[in-house]
Amino acid sequence: MMSYKTLRKIPGRYADVFPSKEKIASIFRSGRTYNCLHYASYDGESDLVKSLTDAISWGGIGMDALQLDMTWPEAGDIASVVHASQKTFEVILQVGKRALKEADNDPQVVVNTLEDYEGIIKRVLLDRSMGKGIGMKADYLAPFVRAIKERFPQFGISVAGGLGPETMHLVRPLVEEFPDISIDAQGKLRQSGSILDPIDWGIAEQYLINALSLF
Repeated sequence: MMSYKTLRKIPGRYADVFPSKEKIASIFRSGRTYNCLHYASYDGESDLVKSLTDAISWGGIGMDALQLDMTWPEAGDIASVVHASQKTFEVILQVGKRALKEADNDPQVVVNTLEDYEGIIKRVLLDRSMGKGIGMKADYLAPFVRAIKERFPQFGISVAGGLGPETMHLVRPLVEEFPDISIDAQGKLRQSGSILDPIDWGIAEQYLINALSLF
């Protein structure tokens, strides 16, 4: 994880949670994992191109993907940054609570908006919880997954929202209907449920075991 503040070493609530930018490349050394750098910026940056360019450079050669945790960033800016980097990696766009609200919680509006990103992104993450551990509602997310798959069959689709070792039942209906879907967990991988606390690797292990049993 990285944000505008951690990229620039500005004090903030995530300063002790996210790794320093100098450590990112060393974290991404393993070729056996999908190494994804999340860049979080929800308030709109006037210098987003520079921020993403810098973030990608700190990702090093082992970075497989860049996830954009932001609300409908300018597609042209993203395309420009990816092209200028001369690196090969996937781009994942988080469609979070604010993005869904701006799209009137309407699957067709989301699909229409995603057209701007065609040819730029590879995956879409539907995530109303955004790390807060709020349980997903499969019946709410399913129409969005259907609409995206129909219009963009080339896109990978992930869903998130309150997933942990004890809550895998929340996503079961989506896995049964869309067996190629991906899932994401964050808040529920800690005893406290707070993303400000370190991941409990025992909980993470059990989450992985339970997740694999679904697929």
